[in-house]
Amino acid sequence: MPALSDTEMGGTIDAINDLPTDVFYHDRNDLEKRLVRKLDLRLSVILVLYTLNMIDRSNVSNARLQGFEEDLHLEGQQYATILSILYIGFIVIEVPGNMFLHWLERPSIFIPSCMIVWGAISVSIDPSYTGVLVARLFLGFAEGPFLPGALFLISGWYKRDELATRTALVSSGILLSAAFGSLFASGILQGMQGVLGQAAWRWLFYIEGGITILVAICAIFVLPDFPHNTRWLTPEERALAISRLEEDGVGKPGKQSTMQGLWDAVSDWKVWWFSVAFMFQYIAQCFFAYFPTLCATLGYDTTTTLLLCAPPWAFAAIVAFALTWYSDKKQKRYKYYLVSNAFGTLAYIISIFTMNKAARYISMFLMAQLIAGYLVLWGWANNTFAREPAKRAVAIALMNAMGQIGNIVGSYAWPLNWGPTYRYSYVVSIAAMAVSTVMFGGMYVYLKHLNEQIERDERNAKDVKELHFPTGFRYLV
Repeated sequence: MPALSDTEMGGTIDAINDLPTDVFYHDRNDLEKRLVRKLDLRLSVILVLYTLNMIDRSNVSNARLQGFEEDLHLEGQQYATILSILYIGFIVIEVPGNMFLHWLERPSIFIPSCMIVWGAISVSIDPSYTGVLVARLFLGFAEGPFLPGALFLISGWYKRDELATRTALVSSGILLSAAFGSLFASGILQGMQGVLGQAAWRWLFYIEGGITILVAICAIFVLPDFPHNTRWLTPEERALAISRLEEDGVGKPGKQSTMQGLWDAVSDWKVWWFSVAFMFQYIAQCFFAYFPTLCATLGYDTTTTLLLCAPPWAFAAIVAFALTWYSDKKQKRYKYYLVSNAFGTLAYIISIFTMNKAARYISMFLMAQLIAGYLVLWGWANNTFAREPAKRAVAIALMNAMGQIGNIVGSYAWPLNWGPTYRYSYVVSIAAMAVSTVMFGGMYVYLKHLNEQIERDERNAKDVKELHFPTGFRYLV
């Protein structure tokens, strides 16, 4: 369906806003609810895509329990290097990837194409240290554009008080991959050893990579693009999708060039502040990549260990949806992130001071729920840079790219010789979390001050044209 011209769009928007209240089916509120339901259904496919993304990314962690290190003859920090080299591609490609997506305006093509590439890399991986290292490097370049692109896509459809819940919806692939990816891996690792002369961990790569390619092809026909160029919207839905974002203070596509968005993002100190804070938060959460190893410290066999990985992430999924939903309802961000970090810190402290199986397993539930605060953070970041799409595209990518530095550092914070207690690893995590919490706290204080200044400007302004922000605009804090 072709996009509407500016004149046609303006007329349709006015018609929607002026619809008679006694016409139920065409009432704006009813139309908006139907539009949001349609979007939720379409964009929920990102949940599946992100689940596959995280499964492909973490299959090395599961393979470690079934002879991966022995078969590749890994020594010292070589396993940590295999983990960390992935993030080099993330750091390099994420900003250019989102700039390209902003220019292309076709996430329905761009995101699945990236998936097909990383699925092909996973299937063709060479079973040697050098082969895996090279494959993981290129895997980072293929996977890097996915999360910033997905976050940019949903921020182009939802209002600011809808974003945290939708971010949780599409990002809960982290939770599903951690929970069900371990169950899936346990079946492959237990039943595929020696089939066609291949090690079970190699079958893990083959099967997961093949599924990724098939799902990516299907996703091309399901994913939307943006409100102004998505073909399956009616003219009425398209106009409403655009107008409701403009009313919420989200910029209209096309006002900024991609290069102007780059300049505006890199020259905004708030983007860099968020980026560095995310870097420390990623260090604090790097236990994600070692979760099967931490479960293995409970002393069970490989299959049982992988099965034990699932319940903490199922619990984390419940907490994530509850916390992000409540965060959207109350239109608050930092306080809910703070609560999540407090429970995460408690989990680390428990793990430092005891090797009791029950206590350590309970602490894993509290660690896993850190993902809930992380998703609230992404909702907050999207809200803070909501006004200009070009700037938002670069800001999201830059924050996540800088965060990957934390993943590189964190990959070396869990050496085997620190196990099975991993006390020093937990101390590193607590220290990093303290820094990120303080930094995000500083941003919270600043944005509150900025909101007070906006309120004063609105009271004192004689003309709306004097305002730097749309009337009623406030940063969510």
